[in-house]
Amino acid sequence: MKTMPNYHDVFCQRLKQARVAKGLSQKKLGIAAGIDEFVASTRINRYEKGVHEASTETAQRLADVLGVPLAYVYTADNALAEMMLVFMTLSVEQRSSVVLIMKNQLAQRN
Repeated sequence: MKTMPNYHDVFCQRLKQARVAKGLSQKKLGIAAGIDEFVASTRINRYEKGVHEASTETAQRLADVLGVPLAYVYTADNALAEMMLVFMTLSVEQRSSVVLIMKNQLAQRN
């Protein structure tokens, strides 16, 4: 039986990965996401440690600052997370091409 991923844990891990990759301190991320500067570092630390859970709205603001889609911070699939990051770097035309290629591959498989 396949176990369901714990999305709270996934969020903690992905948030920290994205923050570190962006080169932001916890405080700078928090402030950029609209969290009061006096609690920004502590709040982000608690999100990353799993002590507190971010609301969907806060998670979206954090994702926006980090330049990742909201889905990235919740996907338990590492390959899908990596694909999202790469996909976000593509132009609109390139994205359309990638989607078409994937659809064609799926149609050939069926």
